[in-house]
Amino acid sequence: ESGPIYGDVRIAHSLHTKEEEFVVKRREIVFQSLQKHEIHCSQNKVPHIALLSSGGGQRATVGLLECLVQLDKAGLLDCILYLSGVSGSTWCMASLYQEPDWSTKLETVKDNIIKRLSGPGVSWGDAFAKLKKYYNGKDFFSLTDIWAAIVVTTYMKEIDEHTLTDKWSQLGKDPFPIYTATDKQSKQEEGGDPWFEISPHEAGYSLSGAFVETSNFGSQFDNGSKKKHQAEIDMLYLQALCGSALAGEDSKEFIWGKIQGAAAFEDNPNSPPVEKWYQVLMDLVDMNLCVLNVKDPSALDQSIRTMLNDLAGGKSQLIFPTQKLNLADKEAAKLYMKQYTEDVCNYLSQFSLGPFGSICRCMALWIWGRNYNFLHNMTDESVPSALLRSETRDFEDAGLLLNSPYFSVLRKERDIDLIISLDFSEGDPFMTVREAADRFKKLNISFPEVNIPSEDLEKPKDFYVFKGQNAPTVIHIPLFNVVNCGDEVEAWRNKYRTFQGPYSAEKITEVMEVAGKNISNNREKLKEQIAAVVGKKAHN
Repeated sequence: ESGPIYGDVRIAHSLHTKEEEFVVKRREIVFQSLQKHEIHCSQNKVPHIALLSSGGGQRATVGLLECLVQLDKAGLLDCILYLSGVSGSTWCMASLYQEPDWSTKLETVKDNIIKRLSGPGVSWGDAFAKLKKYYNGKDFFSLTDIWAAIVVTTYMKEIDEHTLTDKWSQLGKDPFPIYTATDKQSKQEEGGDPWFEISPHEAGYSLSGAFVETSNFGSQFDNGSKKKHQAEIDMLYLQALCGSALAGEDSKEFIWGKIQGAAAFEDNPNSPPVEKWYQVLMDLVDMNLCVLNVKDPSALDQSIRTMLNDLAGGKSQLIFPTQKLNLADKEAAKLYMKQYTEDVCNYLSQFSLGPFGSICRCMALWIWGRNYNFLHNMTDESVPSALLRSETRDFEDAGLLLNSPYFSVLRKERDIDLIISLDFSEGDPFMTVREAADRFKKLNISFPEVNIPSEDLEKPKDFYVFKGQNAPTVIHIPLFNVVNCGDEVEAWRNKYRTFQGPYSAEKITEVMEVAGKNISNNREKLKEQIAAVVGKKAHN
């Protein structure tokens, strides 16, 4: 019934049987909650409501937390079937789901999370030990591992080694969580399927309907069968996989800064003077950036060669030839740099650099979220062929594709009637919902028309409803708006940028207050819309 299963891979447009079981139980909770609000429906017409939360760094992490608290106070949290997030919102979700049945004791759970987020960070020593653990424990080491150990820990102030599956009990009184990421190669491939979701039961491609058990995501597969086990990814890595928005090229210096700090912790007496090989790596990155920006890298090339000669005490010749680089031919230049980077990294590997040799390679080749591809070598018509060929896939922050997880909840089999979308995006507060409408039109997936009055573009309100004939109703709630910020919308946006250091306790409180008002001010409107979808469903 759940579609063909090839060994350990499931390709089907249906829900995992355990998700189906969960939905049946959760609908009972939703049904009772609606009764309390005197919204009456028959038990087989219970509306499926999904709460979506966008990316937006810490704004999204703490904003989502307070919105959930306010939904709970309004008695509406129990109406929610699915909770899905992108990027910063997944950080909040990871913290919540550490506590089974968090929705039954949300005030306490919230206080504990805020206390931790406002408290002391993870020590460098612990972060570095974690980095080494990743490095030694898996077949593929990428910038996502570095991001997890060095960046996520800075914001979340903990190293969460639980896994998604060991935290999930069948009795869950909480909404069903869906974490999201994108497949980087698929974004670039014609007809690719870039949207990737990870739930407590399975991980896979939302549009193609190709899944693997979550505990097997990251293991090596061949033609649908698992052939080499890798430990299930932990929550720290999952938060990095979903929340690596800086996988955009402009963040290289930021990461290098972090790595430089970590370099001080390398305790290997045989390693060359840190400054020297660090300089080589920096030059290497600059050289890669030069070529990306069509600038002449020969001075950097010289510097690298001189430095490597010094490191080898003049005893060793560089194996790779000097060659005039033709910058005009972008593809060739890129290929040349890839080879050059490999050569330098291979050369450096004669010095025991521990994880740093790999860091250099990942950094220079900009490798994020590399994992085995569970569809490798399968034959299936319904899956884009490029997905079946490669042995590995690279995953990155879904916000780089669409900053809200519409793709996962709009799978037909989830049968969603109402989407409540919390938008914590940094820039244009309507961009994500508009983009979603455009994309789904192209994909023939029903989605309401999105029309925003032109005067609202500069001065967003705090509650929008979009409806369509055979489409789910979409409620769109921008974080900073004229209702909760008055004329200061721009000032608030500037104060809470996505890429800034961890928030102080005071900043956390401020963002939460603003976000919470978007729910508490709109309790009645939310109830009206829920009642309206109940009415619509009863007539269908």
